[in-house]
Amino acid sequence: MSKLFPEPEKRCNDPKCPFHGKIRVHGRILEGVVVSARMQRTVVVRIDYIWHDKKYKRYEKRSSKIKAHNPPCLDAQEGDIVKIMETRPLAKTVKFVVVQIVKKAGE
Repeated sequence: MSKLFPEPEKRCNDPKCPFHGKIRVHGRILEGVVVSARMQRTVVVRIDYIWHDKKYKRYEKRSSKIKAHNPPCLDAQEGDIVKIMETRPLAKTVKFVVVQIVKKAGE
């Protein structure tokens, strides 16, 4: 993986890990909050953004939920602020992978 993100201290043998596996990342880099970590090696990340309403000439807050692969070496939990990056489709709905934990929940 490129040196955009620091490699985690913990090692894993996950083939879908961008640091220790064969997966390649490219495309968009998004930052959001983990709202669910109940699936196996998958998290749901909420991305907040501002949207401009052209008709009323105002801005409004919107959010979308994106499923991302959670490698065991990072192990993001609910409430963590994470950076995710686009990759090839890993499952039916998973097209992103967690590449960095910006802030742990409770810190």
